[in-house]
Amino acid sequence: MILPKPNRLSAEQLAEVTAIATEFGCQIQPIIGAVRTIYAIVGDERDDLMINRLEGLDYIDRIDRIQSPFKLMDRRSDLAKGKLTIGGVTLGEELFVIAGQCTIDPKNPNYFYETADAMKVAGAHVLRGGVWKPRTNPYTFQGDNKSLDILMEASRRTGLPVDTEVMDEEQLKLAIDAGVQVLQVGARNALNYSLLRAIGKAIGNRPEISVLLKRSVHMGPLNEFISAAEYIAAFGNPNIMLCPRGTTPTLDGYRNHPDESVTPLLKEKTWAAVVVDPSHSVGKAAYVPAAALAAVAYGADGLCIESHVSPSHGIGDDPKQSITPEVLTKLIRQAKQLWTIQREAAVTVS
Repeated sequence: MILPKPNRLSAEQLAEVTAIATEFGCQIQPIIGAVRTIYAIVGDERDDLMINRLEGLDYIDRIDRIQSPFKLMDRRSDLAKGKLTIGGVTLGEELFVIAGQCTIDPKNPNYFYETADAMKVAGAHVLRGGVWKPRTNPYTFQGDNKSLDILMEASRRTGLPVDTEVMDEEQLKLAIDAGVQVLQVGARNALNYSLLRAIGKAIGNRPEISVLLKRSVHMGPLNEFISAAEYIAAFGNPNIMLCPRGTTPTLDGYRNHPDESVTPLLKEKTWAAVVVDPSHSVGKAAYVPAAALAAVAYGADGLCIESHVSPSHGIGDDPKQSITPEVLTKLIRQAKQLWTIQREAAVTVS
């Protein structure tokens, strides 16, 4: 990780740094921040001669070598000093909430428009809406491109940024072109490295776009989860949120095995914000509030919750796991109170 003395390198300076790194089989990837740009060494950075030559340049402040499987996402990385702001909220400074329907019904758009209005009133900062849906059964509803227009119209009406899942490069392009601000990578694609690379390339120069990366379905090591995020960050955009959402094997009575307890473990390893999805963890509306509050108690920076103005009229997972706006309003109020208590307790312990 190269930290220059100026806020960013000039074109000539970057060319000189790149030329040195290339001699040793490495590449330089700028990570553009709001105030300064740092430069990641992509490749094996252990060659002392390369480091000495780079540190000898009069415009280089220092080079941090992080021996970690995820150099950029590591909490010791200089990226830890950055801030991620979405929907007017800087994550880590107040509780961040994404809320909305699991699936947008293209035949009944008014349900989504009404839900969008209700999410804003309830206090959500980002509107969730599933345009395309991964399904185990090939004959169930897979989503519809028309729903993307509904999603963006709801964004225009409410002023809320939107979050939707993308599963391939075609959907990725459609979402970015439409103006989606938060790209969601679902549990089934969390280890789809080709897709993660494609997302990284597509948003590397788009700091206004963020990624909500869910933990894979199978209970893999946390290093695997964070390394998946590294695939995205390696192309220059560090706006990544890690999203525990329950894993397998399932716990009897729940949809998955709730894993909000990994939040403090993630925070020991990485600077990335943790935004927990309690809806998919438990899979039943009645259990969502308790699961959400548990996530906040464990130190989550935010929540991603499924909510619908009329869950019984929803499609996809909405009938069984979406909470009503009334429940969401109360939950957000309680979660904010708990968030404050948790942060105060964390400061006291440290």
